[in-house]
Amino acid sequence: MTQSTASNPALLDPGLGDCLEKILLPPTDPNAEVMRISGYKLVYVNGACPRNYRVYKADSMIGVIFQHITHWSNGVDSLRYAEPVDAAVGLDEFMKVARISKATTEQQPSEEELLDKEFDSLTIEDWERLKRYIPQVKGLVAV
Repeated sequence: MTQSTASNPALLDPGLGDCLEKILLPPTDPNAEVMRISGYKLVYVNGACPRNYRVYKADSMIGVIFQHITHWSNGVDSLRYAEPVDAAVGLDEFMKVARISKATTEQQPSEEELLDKEFDSLTIEDWERLKRYIPQVKGLVAV
């Protein structure tokens, strides 16, 4: 064992056991550095310049923003923001548009495909579609 390994107990335990430093603290952790701004919580992650913050809206993380010396940015656009709330709102708006865009570009499964899914995985909307579905029967002959 080398001297550097002996002086760093984390290297002795491959699972890293009891780390001395917590990383990625949740916004509810009393040791987390949290900045509250209108409608959002920013939780410091790491970095000096830029400083990296996870952005939470309600209890959900929506992304990351960065605090530079002269401005803020959010990583999803090339804009520079004067205030952290502007960078958070820009990120939030981008994520809303991305969700809407994804929802409109995804094809819904056909009713036949829904019938092949497990019942527990069906949404309320899927059930409503199946209630209105009338299968097209072709070529069946009564025996």
